[in-house]
Amino acid sequence: MIKKIISVFVLIGLLIGGSQLVINNNVRANEVLEIGATPLPHAELLEQVRPVLLEQGIELEIVEFTDYVAPNLALDDGSIDVNFFQHEPYLNQFSSDHGLDLVSVGAIHVEPIGLYSNNYNDIDDLSEGALIGIPNDPSNEGRALILLHNEGLIELEDPEDLNATPLDIVDNPLNLEFRELEAALLPRSLDDLDGAVINTNYALEADLNPLEDSLIIEGDESPYSNVLVVRAGDEDDERVQALLKSLQSEEIKEFILEEYEGSVVPVF
Repeated sequence: MIKKIISVFVLIGLLIGGSQLVINNNVRANEVLEIGATPLPHAELLEQVRPVLLEQGIELEIVEFTDYVAPNLALDDGSIDVNFFQHEPYLNQFSSDHGLDLVSVGAIHVEPIGLYSNNYNDIDDLSEGALIGIPNDPSNEGRALILLHNEGLIELEDPEDLNATPLDIVDNPLNLEFRELEAALLPRSLDDLDGAVINTNYALEADLNPLEDSLIIEGDESPYSNVLVVRAGDEDDERVQALLKSLQSEEIKEFILEEYEGSVVPVF
C-alpha cells in the first residue's frame, strides 16, 4: 500500500512537472526590435506605438541619434534593425554616396522645412547681402534652395533638381550669401546668421514653432516624406511590418494632427 501511495505521488509530480515544462516552453520572451531615430518627432511617435507593439510580443528599443549620418551607418552595420529619421530623397542620396543597400518600407509623415530668423520678422524685410544658413547635405541643401526659389528670393537653373547647390542659382536679386552647415547646427547658429533654413525636427528640438516662427515654410504637398528604413531583404520582417502598421494607424494620424498642429503632416 505504501509503495502504491508513493508511486501515485511520483506520478502526480511527474505530471505536474511535465505540465510546467509545457507551459514554460510556450512562454516566449518579447522579441526586441532596435530602431534608430532622432528625438522629435520620430522618437516621440515611436513612444506612442511602443505599448501597442508590446501587446504583440515586440519590445521596441529606441536608440536616439542627433545627426543624419550615424543612423544609416548603424543600420548598415547591423547595430540597429530599423531607422526612422529621414526623407526618401536623403535616403537615396546617402545610400548612393556610401554604397549602402537600404530601402524604405513605408512613408509616415512630412516635416515641412522652413526659413527662420532672429533678425527679421517678415521675409520682405530681408536686406541686401543677407547671410542665410542652409543644410550641407545634398538633398536637404537642394530642398532649402527650392524653398527660396519658390518664394522668389532666388532663381534656380532647374527648380526640380533636388540636389541643387548655390552654384545652380542663376538669379539672386538680393545678393544673398549662403553658409552651408550641418543641419543639426543651424538652430544654434541663428544668432550668427540673418536667417537659416531648418528641418522641422531640429526646429522643434530648439523650441521653434514651425507655423508661428518661420518666415516661410513648405506646403503639405512636399515630396519629402519621412520613411521607415531597413536593410534590403528585411522588408517582410514581421516585427518591421507590425511597426509600420502601428505607425500608419488612425491613432497615430490623430496624434500627429493634434500634437503638432500642422508642423508635422501625416501622409498615410
